[in-house]
Amino acid sequence: MNITLLQANLHWHNPVANRAMLEERIFSLPEPTDLIILPEMFTTGFTMDARAVAEPMNLTTFRWLKQMAAQTKAVVTGSYVVQEDGRYHNRLIWMQPDGTFDVYDKRHLFRMAGEDQIYTAGTRRLVKEWNGWRICPLICYDLRFPVWSRNGGHSGVQDANDPPLDYDLLLYVANWPSARRSAWNTLLQARAIENLSYVVGVNRVGEDGNGLPYAGESAVIDYRGEVMFRQADVEMVHQQTLSLEELRAFRRKFPAYLDADAFEITTR
Repeated sequence: MNITLLQANLHWHNPVANRAMLEERIFSLPEPTDLIILPEMFTTGFTMDARAVAEPMNLTTFRWLKQMAAQTKAVVTGSYVVQEDGRYHNRLIWMQPDGTFDVYDKRHLFRMAGEDQIYTAGTRRLVKEWNGWRICPLICYDLRFPVWSRNGGHSGVQDANDPPLDYDLLLYVANWPSARRSAWNTLLQARAIENLSYVVGVNRVGEDGNGLPYAGESAVIDYRGEVMFRQADVEMVHQQTLSLEELRAFRRKFPAYLDADAFEITTR
């Protein structure tokens, strides 16, 4: 599978400019791709002014995602601010080329910025199948919480067939500040190692409207925790091919998940 990472300097609170910038880069891809990954809150930057920037579902950005997926014949995913039923959500849209879609609302809201006071936390993790791959997309601060990211075994793993692992590729879309770049890099590798999965993190660069800098450090990590790609400090578009056969071979050789502890997740 070929994946595309878009690391961008986002225009603050300017969805029109951000969609235009990202569209230009999407239509300039050097090769066809299966999956295009955008940063967290890709239309605005990471903002607590939800009232000013939120969109209802099935409006401009949703339709734009639908158009991008149809024209590239790839899944396009990233999060933006959605208002629904009187609440605000940091919502990731998983848009497929045929117009079918699914959503994931950020589970772990960044209380240090007051995100938990503005947005409504999600309660459902999303795993999607695409071109033979199982893919789990999560959002930024979710990276710090390994239980939510756990690959399989939420109710216990007893043997190689009970149950299979949940996903093959774990995604994080983010606005992760430069001051905590070491944590970002370390945790991406940890999630790959402990989950026997490819892990991809797509972050932004530049400075937001609050003067907070972002270093990017968007990365592709393999199932051993080895860095296949990482880029800091500059805008970039990167395409990477991942091998499902190599991943499955490694899992057969090193089935550490068979020794995982059983647990259940409760939401509140």
